[in-house]
Amino acid sequence: MEDFKKDSSSKILPVILSGGIGSRLWPLSRTSFPKQYINISQKNSYSLLQNTYLRLKNLEKLLLPLIICNEDHRFIVAEQIKELKIKPESIILEPFGRDTAPAITLAALNALKNNNDKILLILSADHEILDQEEFIRSIEEAIYYAENDKLVTFGVAPNKPETGYGYIECFDEIIGSKKVSQIKRFIEKPEKKIAEKLIRNKNIRWNSGIFLFKASTIIREIKIIQPEIYKYCKAALEEGLEDLDFLRINEKEFEKCPNISIDKAVMEKTKSGVVFALDAGWSDIGSWQSVWEISEKDDKGNCFIGKTISKNVKNCYFSSKNRLIVGVDLEDLIVVDTIDSLLIINKKSSQFVKEIVSNLKNNNFSEAENNKKVYRPWGSYTSVIEGPTWQVKRLDIKPKASLSLQKHQFRSEHWVVVNGTAKVEIDGEITLLQKNKSIFVPLGSKHRLSNPYDDLLQLIEVQSGSYLGEDDILRFDDIYGRKVNE
Repeated sequence: MEDFKKDSSSKILPVILSGGIGSRLWPLSRTSFPKQYINISQKNSYSLLQNTYLRLKNLEKLLLPLIICNEDHRFIVAEQIKELKIKPESIILEPFGRDTAPAITLAALNALKNNNDKILLILSADHEILDQEEFIRSIEEAIYYAENDKLVTFGVAPNKPETGYGYIECFDEIIGSKKVSQIKRFIEKPEKKIAEKLIRNKNIRWNSGIFLFKASTIIREIKIIQPEIYKYCKAALEEGLEDLDFLRINEKEFEKCPNISIDKAVMEKTKSGVVFALDAGWSDIGSWQSVWEISEKDDKGNCFIGKTISKNVKNCYFSSKNRLIVGVDLEDLIVVDTIDSLLIINKKSSQFVKEIVSNLKNNNFSEAENNKKVYRPWGSYTSVIEGPTWQVKRLDIKPKASLSLQKHQFRSEHWVVVNGTAKVEIDGEITLLQKNKSIFVPLGSKHRLSNPYDDLLQLIEVQSGSYLGEDDILRFDDIYGRKVNE
């Protein structure tokens, strides 16, 4: 493979893809709050999304990130990025998932909108990198290939027959000072026997899903190889709308886009693709076993998080959000306890969690997708207990935040303030509600709950009615730009 002149001058735009649901890490990760927004690393208190950007801080000529996420998670993303004290280049909202090829096309087109070419560093929001210095070094070395119109994908040396990863076969062995090769073929997630055979091939690498290329280069290839993707993504952006910190693409145009990965759409077909070695302790944290592998462990191979007691336990992972976990004479187990669900599974079987979640969905278990704690732009609520015609929630409302002006057709509500001071509006009448005070919101009344002060506001909400679903909201005014009823 020819060497290129190493004189980088390009600015690097990190593009963070944050659209997955992470069902293999159920019950911690669910559709309503996927793994990329959860703190899994024990090294700091940040989520996987936040760490995806933070690990780039020593990269020269780094721009603020462009993030692509599901519309349902927009306020979670905005809040977590705000915690980093940065303002993103943009947060592009996908109305529904269309895999990585359309997402990357949107990012590249958006990056080129002022005719100012940039190098895009495509990152998934749910990866872990153990050796961050080596990660930065690999990116900096690969930049020179991207500047010379190569589409760079990073390949990881496999150390086990992993069935949850895709593989790349290179034309040349990547070893020592030789860190780059042309791509021979991509291999989908293989069965165990095929994976065992693949890792014996010295030209095989895991597909990390991390890419590096100029925006103009990837758009050039997409226009040639996948003109439909280019056409509909361009239209979706041009007919999109700016909404607060978000860019809402046009749903009708985006729906026409093929649902395909960048690997299949472009990388398997282009002549400009290369594989660059990435040996920096990469993991896509695609299973509970991989979580155990990257976690800090005691001398018996155990990782214990939360309230746990053990005796004669080896190579296990225990995680408890509130209840005490006690283990005796156990080995190679994953035990994850949340408010509403408990997972106990052998580490070696952790890839089957996705199938379990599918079964839960098919049998209409709400726990398959929804957490007891639900995040909203104004804060969050936690379901405490419920019956057929009633339920109790705890509401945490951030300082200066406000729920929408709304009413319900099927339920009444009773609020008790347990911390802070609430501003309550019911049918035009305003009341300031202090700690330990309560108020009743009749069925059908227009009402709004606000926190006008600098402290967290916490309430207990008791709902009563014939239907208690979250879709029983008629919204009339909202400071967060959510859809209102005319």
